[in-house]
Amino acid sequence: MTAISDAGGERTLHRTIDWKKTFWIASGVPPLVLFSIGGIAATVGTPSYIVWTLSILMGFAQSFTYAEIAGMFPNKSGGAPIYGASAWMRYGKIFGPLSVWSYWLAWSPVLSIGSGIAAGYVLSFLPADSVINTFNIPLFDLGFLKEGLSLRINSTFFLGAALLLLTFAIQHRGILRTAWFQTVVGILVTVPLLIVAIWPIVSGHVLTANLGPLVPLGDPKGAGYPFNGAWDKAGWTLFLGGMFIAAWSTYGFETAVNYTSELTNPATDTFKAIFFSGVLCLVIFILVPFTFQGALGVNAMLAPDIYSGMGVAQAMASMFGSAGVIYFLMVILLILALVLSIITAMAGSSRTLYQGSLDGWLPKYLSYVNEHGAPTRAMWTDLCFNLILLLMSDYVFVLAVSNCLYIIFNFINLNSGWLHRIDSPNVQRPWRAPNWLLGLGAVLSFVNMFFMGAGANIYGPTTLWLGLGGAVLIIPIFVWRHYIQDKGKFPAKMLSDLHVSAQALEERHAGWLPYLTVLGGVVIVAAAYWYFWT
Repeated sequence: MTAISDAGGERTLHRTIDWKKTFWIASGVPPLVLFSIGGIAATVGTPSYIVWTLSILMGFAQSFTYAEIAGMFPNKSGGAPIYGASAWMRYGKIFGPLSVWSYWLAWSPVLSIGSGIAAGYVLSFLPADSVINTFNIPLFDLGFLKEGLSLRINSTFFLGAALLLLTFAIQHRGILRTAWFQTVVGILVTVPLLIVAIWPIVSGHVLTANLGPLVPLGDPKGAGYPFNGAWDKAGWTLFLGGMFIAAWSTYGFETAVNYTSELTNPATDTFKAIFFSGVLCLVIFILVPFTFQGALGVNAMLAPDIYSGMGVAQAMASMFGSAGVIYFLMVILLILALVLSIITAMAGSSRTLYQGSLDGWLPKYLSYVNEHGAPTRAMWTDLCFNLILLLMSDYVFVLAVSNCLYIIFNFINLNSGWLHRIDSPNVQRPWRAPNWLLGLGAVLSFVNMFFMGAGANIYGPTTLWLGLGGAVLIIPIFVWRHYIQDKGKFPAKMLSDLHVSAQALEERHAGWLPYLTVLGGVVIVAAAYWYFWT
């Protein structure tokens, strides 16, 4: 076991894993397709499998930018938001913490959403009218944010909380123990998921009639979604809403670069980890939605229980037969898949909090690690935050709001690739992306901002505003850390990791171009929102 040591002799993360273990830690991303497969079908209709295909192709193209910038910082953890944020430090102190904060708020809700759905599956084995299933204590009505939204305590909350504590216990022993657990569970989940994706195609259960006609549903502002939609303004709004929400799942394999400082050979393993994670996601995110729709038809995909995630197991079982044992095996598979996703999310998001604290962007208490090299205070922060989200009655709405933060992170960091090229041209890059791929990532960052402006409010009239409001919360947090705790100076280690001095940090080689980039992103969001929603 090799530990990363600092000048103060404090405990840090341990270098104990290779790219293969990192691949399995990130294997919790493919099952995210099951979180929102119903939500996208209920939004878009028949073209939903096209949405998934386009989205994962975009995510794969974007990942090459992340692979390059991750290799520049072999001693940093926390993933793309950390590596990308460093490129923006010359152009405004707030860009770094905004990147880190947006990423954490985007990824952390996987814990509550996944544990809530898993708890629901456990409860599904009990009679619907049992005391456990009917137990419900209303706490607060949030209908002013979205119709039907509320905070409540029920059995799902308690089971979900227990699952989060189990996840915490698994990761408490460090990244190597987590990697071994994820490898075993990842194999148990990935192989059956591939079978579910391929078998209905081979066996003839996928029907051409279920894959068309490729027209969206109806008016997104109406009470219901009729099937006589068209490729008009309303239809495109629905399609763009699907592209917006799919990004939360399909882009997520970038979490494979969150563990650079825990790799025994980061120079070669960082690229391998994200590339092969991306290949797996390409297969899953293209085939699973195609198979689901082709076998079930869009009518079945619009069922409320599939929208919530609770009907996915029954739908999967119907592709193999109606025997109760098949349904039972599918439920076990989905619970394991959800556990896989939860561990991936906690491992990645907690390291983002940890590194953000080390770099002087987030509160100091988050920089603690235990004797096993686990960032336990960051993990506790994740857990407590998600206990609040577990009280929510609509997990799809939580997902949509958090995805606004994810798009903001995506925009900042895809544009960090060319910023690093201009401002840090001599820093070693173990893997260098082709210029056209780096440029494509920058272009796609603006496309994603368009998706957000046009499609976020499909999931509630306050979705976009709550997402932007969540991003603004970083301002008082950063002001406290930087100007009160650190007296306006960044930690020396952060500057050395950036390969710059405090004086060089003031040099702005790219001139006004970064500011014009940010302005362009803001204009695109505002214009898309104005056109589609006013």
